Amino acid sequence: MKLDRLIWGIILLFIGGVLLLENFGVIDFYWRNVWSFWPVFLIIAGLNILFNKNNSQTGSMISIGVLVVALAFLFYKGQQVPENGNWWGRHFKRDIDVNIDRNDDDNDNDNDDDQDTTSFHSSLSEAFVATDNAKKTILNISGGGISFNLDGETSQLISADVKKKHGNFSLKKVLTDSATVLTFQMNDKKNKWNFGDSGNDVDFKLNKEANWDILMKLGAGEANFDFAGYKVRTFRFDGGAAALDIKFGDLLPITDVIVKSGVADVKIKVPTNSGCRIKTKTGLSAKDFDGFEKLSDGVYETSNYKTSAKKIFINLDGGLSNFEVSRY
Repeated sequence: MKLDRLIWGIILLFIGGVLLLENFGVIDFYWRNVWSFWPVFLIIAGLNILFNKNNSQTGSMISIGVLVVALAFLFYKGQQVPENGNWWGRHFKRDIDVNIDRNDDDNDNDNDDDQDTTSFHSSLSEAFVATDNAKKTILNISGGGISFNLDGETSQLISADVKKKHGNFSLKKVLTDSATVLTFQMNDKKNKWNFGDSGNDVDFKLNKEANWDILMKLGAGEANFDFAGYKVRTFRFDGGAAALDIKFGDLLPITDVIVKSGVADVKIKVPTNSGCRIKTKTGLSAKDFDGFEKLSDGVYETSNYKTSAKKIFINLDGGLSNFEVSRY
């Protein structure tokens, strides 16, 4: 196994393990403390570059040893309570759960401390207009500390069921000559980089008749979208520390997928009858492209890429991420 894959595998296991322990209430972890020691990852990357070129077994052991010691130190520091209160973390009181059904967020309480102790529900939607369906539909999604899911179809153009503990959400529609532009966003920028159990969940329902271009900016969080039955022309993801699980269908001749990430776990599924090409600029990230042939450095294709009438183009750009692309 290559040293870089082993190192970033250990880092992803560390992050996933901490988040899992947080979610089960085993530990309280303050990511703010960890972020202040971010230069340690530059040291690890430097050691990896030096010893990876020499193929030295001793050097590899030194790199892994330094990494384990550094992660142990970060694990210790992350559990210390910050002197200035919360920045990243999961410290929300859970003894109150109030469900409020409403159609907008105009009456949201602006006091973040109050919202941390309360769970709100809201529903946002835009109607489907048949005369506008000839245009492409652009969906802009932005936020952080959120779990996004695609929860089936709707007769409306879009609907969003929001369960939240903090932040204000909005859904707006603008019509242009060539497109219907939808913007779903979290307006509370202070929580853009929340990790752990933020309590914000968004379940989308989309209309299957529309032609979708989906542009997503996610500071920290996760997205799980099954687009197999939807006409998605473009999916663009720009994220920080995120988990992304996306499945695409073959209803359009061409689908473009662009993913730019920092520290992320990215899983993409494409249909076997679609030809697919992957271009990567992934630095030290781990890559697993099952069913693809490597043509050159950073370029991969399926065997049916040239002959297939339907094609999917995937561009991956990430620093400390794990990228997996598989066929179904």
